[in-house]
Amino acid sequence: MSKGLSDQEIALVASWLSSERLAAFVKISGTERDAFELHQQMMAVAGALMPVIGLIEIALRNSICDRLRQHFDVPDWLNHPPAPFAWRGEELQSLNRAIRQGQRAEYAKLTNAEKRALDEVAFPMGIPAGVSHEDRSKARQKAIRVTQGQQIAQLTILFWKRHFSNDYEATLWARSLKRLFPNKTLTRGQIAAELEHVYQARNRIAHHEPLYGRRLENTLLAIDFLAQNFEAKTPGPDAVLAKAIGSERERLQIEAEKLKAMLERFDVSAI
Repeated sequence: MSKGLSDQEIALVASWLSSERLAAFVKISGTERDAFELHQQMMAVAGALMPVIGLIEIALRNSICDRLRQHFDVPDWLNHPPAPFAWRGEELQSLNRAIRQGQRAEYAKLTNAEKRALDEVAFPMGIPAGVSHEDRSKARQKAIRVTQGQQIAQLTILFWKRHFSNDYEATLWARSLKRLFPNKTLTRGQIAAELEHVYQARNRIAHHEPLYGRRLENTLLAIDFLAQNFEAKTPGPDAVLAKAIGSERERLQIEAEKLKAMLERFDVSAI
């Protein structure tokens, strides 16, 4: 990866990555050149992880939605589920934030004429004198109605992961979501623990943070556990989700093994 780069150029690349970021890699490898090689291989692992985690996240999200739509049996089950069920504060915040993000996303797609047309809804009594451009834009955005699908698209994996927390064991897991993992030997806690590994890994790679060693091993195990148990009465590699991510999972394994081999060349006690 660093072939063709002089020591001076490697030093420049290292400055782009920042000494703080590269310090952990230098501690493991000993030199800036080897640290850069190690950094790039970790990025390759992260790149291979995204399509695998992405499909698991989308499949889980859409299946949760299908289950809860049937369970609650009301049109706007997401924002107004029937009593006595109620979302916890963290989930309410996520739902409201998703609406605002959906409004911003839709507003950005509008032409200037379409944006001006929203003034009639945003300011039914007329636009107040002296209103700033920013406040006018915010008011316009609030006038946009976001569909449930648009809102769902803005919700993060944290929101869906929370469905398997202890807070919702009696209301969501026991009454509906356990059917997504039909193997009767599995518990909600097991699902939650494996989802946590995937969630943490996704956050790290989304922020370009390194993922290796025990963290990576736990992530790979969690991916296989979820893929082989999701909507599968008999867990295993023949489960539909496991087969769907098969080629991407193989690529991920290759990159993970390359990383492991590189780490074995260096001071593993530094990990």
